[in-house]
Amino acid sequence: MTVVPFFIIVSLGAAFLISVFGKHYKRSSDYLANSACFILLALSLYTLNLICKTPNHILVYRVGGWIPPIGISMVIDCLTPFMLITVNLVAFLIAIYSINYMERYTDKWKFYTLFMLMLAGMNGIIITGDIFNLFVFLEIAAISSYALVAFGTEAEELEASFKYAVMGSVGSSFILLGIAILYSYTSTLNMADMAKAITQKGPAKILPFVSVLFLMGFGLKAALVPFHAWLPDAHPSAPAPISAMLSGVLIKVLGIYALSRIFFNVFGMSQAVSRIFIILAIASMVVGSILAFGQSDIKRLFAYSSISQIGYIVLGLAIGTPLSIMGGLFHLFNHSIFKSLLFLNSGVIEHSIGTRDLKKMSGILYKMPVTGYTTLIGALSICGIPPLGGFWSKLIIIFACIQANHPVLALIAIFVSILTLAYYFKAVTPALFGREDGQDYKSFRKKASWAMNASMIALATLSIISGLMLVPNLGAGLLKDATSVLANGISYANLVFEALK
Repeated sequence: MTVVPFFIIVSLGAAFLISVFGKHYKRSSDYLANSACFILLALSLYTLNLICKTPNHILVYRVGGWIPPIGISMVIDCLTPFMLITVNLVAFLIAIYSINYMERYTDKWKFYTLFMLMLAGMNGIIITGDIFNLFVFLEIAAISSYALVAFGTEAEELEASFKYAVMGSVGSSFILLGIAILYSYTSTLNMADMAKAITQKGPAKILPFVSVLFLMGFGLKAALVPFHAWLPDAHPSAPAPISAMLSGVLIKVLGIYALSRIFFNVFGMSQAVSRIFIILAIASMVVGSILAFGQSDIKRLFAYSSISQIGYIVLGLAIGTPLSIMGGLFHLFNHSIFKSLLFLNSGVIEHSIGTRDLKKMSGILYKMPVTGYTTLIGALSICGIPPLGGFWSKLIIIFACIQANHPVLALIAIFVSILTLAYYFKAVTPALFGREDGQDYKSFRKKASWAMNASMIALATLSIISGLMLVPNLGAGLLKDATSVLANGISYANLVFEALK
């Protein structure tokens, strides 16, 4: 259990050391940040191995030795390693990419300090067993991301950061108000104890109101329609590594994971909430795809695409069957990989060509083959082309809709996938394969460095082989165990208290 707090200690320690030594020793921030991300990834894999050998597959760490619910707890169950591996794997590859990419900015050490604080916040959200601490870690991650969106200090970036900060603060206010009301009803902040108190007291009129507050607050963090207005400005304006972190993992941890943990494991998913989730999911899928059609800015195209793909994840979770939850979690992992890849590709393209306008791009595949082919792999995966990872997770969600007697939802999911293929084909094909009336090859100013290429190749490889996660004895156990945590609902509380004994 002593390994659990190191997910916070390593992240915050790295942020502190980078702030102290980064401005005096130029390369120290690169070494410290990448070393910390590697350690966190190794700890995530070790935690997976540890939880497999633990009775009931759950660990509870008592902060300061105080026994929950009086004291604060950190909880590792089968969902936790899945999320930790996803977040820290993406963060490690993005940190490698940033070694050369962030050279264009002054004070790179400030970027890495904020990056590690954001990572500390995300890891804290995943491992905390206390709902108020979930809010604290959420704010650490969110405030860091506000500063990182504005890191270039151009007018566009500052405007996007301001809009993001205002809307993010509104969402945080809803969440904090919901926590306060919930505390007044249950007299506890420990999530397991809270679930137990709600079960004992029975349904109350206050719970639907708190549910609406959480749906608005965490829905805004997840950029679900109609709470999505901040995302199309914030993600394109940020530096490419931060765009990859925001779309790849931040909106999933601050939004999707927090929603899932609270509504499945604390409240218990009801049919009414499930219907609302389905409506929000379908709206996000359709609206995100339609808005992506008219985009000529490559990063805005990817941003609107994120809104649509988040809808797939929420649809899988909302249906609530074991198969659909597994599909939602698998798509969460796949989207983290291929969307991070696409945003890193966009950074190389902008770095080399000097524009994000798709109409001014041509022949990328021939001039920059690594960037071109990895962009093609990411685009094919997000469109659901077999045998790439995105195909398998979408297929599971579609089959789960049919299994749960929701054929209309399955048809909508297929339709949106076709729309996704259409707008990616329309936008990306000329940029990759075009040879006429496009970008002059001589104006390709810079090529990607070894570090940038290594990150993109690694993410592209993961996009190709992620389907192996469905194979028994490879990754199927990880997905199945993570699914069981949400499928078992409020039995989470009993497991936590058994682990404390």
